[in-house]
Amino acid sequence: MKFKIQKKLNGSLGRVGVITTPHGEIHTPAFVAVGTKATIKSLNPEQVREAGVEVVLGNTYHLYLQPGDEVVCGAGGIGKFMNWKGPTMTDSGGFQVFSLGVAYGKDMSKILKVTDPSLLIPERFDDNDAPRLAKIGQDGVSFKSHLDGSIHYITPEKSVQIQHNLGADIIFAFDECTSPAEDMKYQEEALERTHRWAQRSLEEHLKLNDSPLEEYPLGGGGKIIHPGASATPQEGNKPALFGIVQGGREESLRKQSAKIISEINVDGKYFDGFGIGGSFAKEDMSTAVKWVNEILPEEKPRHLLGIGEPEDLFMGIENGVDLFDCVLPTRLGRNGTIYTKTGKIIIMNTKFRNDFGPVEKDCECYTCKGYSRAYIAHLFHGKEMLAGTLASIHNLHFIVNLVKKIRQSILDDKFFEFKEEFLKKYIHPGASATPQEGNNTLHF
Repeated sequence: MKFKIQKKLNGSLGRVGVITTPHGEIHTPAFVAVGTKATIKSLNPEQVREAGVEVVLGNTYHLYLQPGDEVVCGAGGIGKFMNWKGPTMTDSGGFQVFSLGVAYGKDMSKILKVTDPSLLIPERFDDNDAPRLAKIGQDGVSFKSHLDGSIHYITPEKSVQIQHNLGADIIFAFDECTSPAEDMKYQEEALERTHRWAQRSLEEHLKLNDSPLEEYPLGGGGKIIHPGASATPQEGNKPALFGIVQGGREESLRKQSAKIISEINVDGKYFDGFGIGGSFAKEDMSTAVKWVNEILPEEKPRHLLGIGEPEDLFMGIENGVDLFDCVLPTRLGRNGTIYTKTGKIIIMNTKFRNDFGPVEKDCECYTCKGYSRAYIAHLFHGKEMLAGTLASIHNLHFIVNLVKKIRQSILDDKFFEFKEEFLKKYIHPGASATPQEGNNTLHF
């Protein structure tokens, strides 16, 4: 993987660049479509590509349980498995430490101002059917499978081995995402654990890249690459490894983590890029991102995990973020909430039943070029499968191309003007009648 900065945003940390991977280029800043189980829910790869997506991300935890990383490996890696010809990424499974462990069953409303868990901004992965059992140890985390009740233990080494088998172009170090509800002592302990896991992840990653290739035949002509192999099934592709910065809402911990993660190395070999992770109140996010990106090496890409709302995209890009991923475009789409330049709309509302115009008049997506609001509303009321597909196509196109427009505005020296113009029209989540109304909590 290579990363080249093409232009910097005057007066801020923002920049435009290109990440070159074995399976194509990613023009940054870029939005990464989330394909939790090696599929973008309700869309086929051609529809995803037509929406403007350049890179997709799969979930290590889910793919490990089903169909199994060996199966994905035998198919030729996640890209070939899901018929996606562009760049791919996989997470480390670390987010499940938070969502299934310390965060489960706790009332965090006093700190996060959320009284109903259903109002939480969804994290980057669909974990609605995941188990609510995870125990964190110093060496790793144990999970109970929601599929058959079996117990699994994931260490930093195993997470990296699984991701090598999944065969993505970019993978992540194993980390622990903490809740801001935890006290300072626990935050410090968890951060120290994340840093140790990062070191072990990098050591295992380099060992896998340097070890001899071991191949095992699989039905259908595929091959399973034994953990310890030098290459993934994707034409000998060696993935890039990103380290993850944590630290909650504490400035000192965030800065400490950014410094340590950027300095971790094995015989002079460092992380190829960085993820910015965590879970805290929305108003903390911009400061946390800035704290981190002022310290992380400028020459390496930065990925803000699990974030995808329009106003947050502007914030992240202005503060030096290169990549974003989030389930919101398709999750909201499947539930009938659709992005527009003047805010989100709920397509099942009565006023759209006889609205024969497109979702957005000047939108070039497949949905807007061929279907009316009335028809999409009809599909949702009739519980037709096509409803979620059409809404998701538009939402994904909207977010992906918003980021592309932001990118172009930097190249044209018009970022701040474009930001002001867009946000002036766009109704923020707290002011729109969406299922997210009033929510100010983020998980990433």
